[in-house]
Amino acid sequence: MPQGNPQPRSAPEGAEGAEKALHALFVRGLDGDAAAYRAFLQKLGAHLRAYLARRLFGWPDEVEDLVQECLLAMHNQRHTYQTDQPLTAWVHAIARYKMIDLLRAKSGREALHDPLDDDMAVFAESATESAEARRDLAGLLATLPDRHRLPIVHVKLEGLSVAEAAKLTGMSESAVKVGIHRGLKALASRIREARR
Repeated sequence: MPQGNPQPRSAPEGAEGAEKALHALFVRGLDGDAAAYRAFLQKLGAHLRAYLARRLFGWPDEVEDLVQECLLAMHNQRHTYQTDQPLTAWVHAIARYKMIDLLRAKSGREALHDPLDDDMAVFAESATESAEARRDLAGLLATLPDRHRLPIVHVKLEGLSVAEAAKLTGMSESAVKVGIHRGLKALASRIREARR
């Protein structure tokens, strides 16, 4: 019989389980349970590290800083969260805004539009905003050739690894990385031109 402590199986597994566990801890934290709030921040930090690492594979050194920025933003904006809504949608919206800020800073260009006001309650996504964003993104992505569009869709939007995207598209891993880099550069250029 193997030695060691078996891992408890009481916590729900998968994305739905993570959502339920994070939500329960966060709501308890909002109600003043400091231990639950600390546990929430710890679990959320691990969740965000995985979420951001998949999307920022080119900048692994930035992931931890971005995790801390996201946790701080979520703490400061916790009053905007509507407890009947999925917590991970709210969390991922904040993380996406922080990634956009990072990409703007990395590009060395002027911001593509006015900086987001952190005091605005923009983090709880509405169905309308989400649909509009998907439509706009789909329109932009449609302007790219497949060698750029498919890697972005599979890795950045669907969260696949570079290896998984390479297998799915028949491209090499190097070609997937180059496709993402060039595709994002082309999208940024199109957005900049549209803003003029």
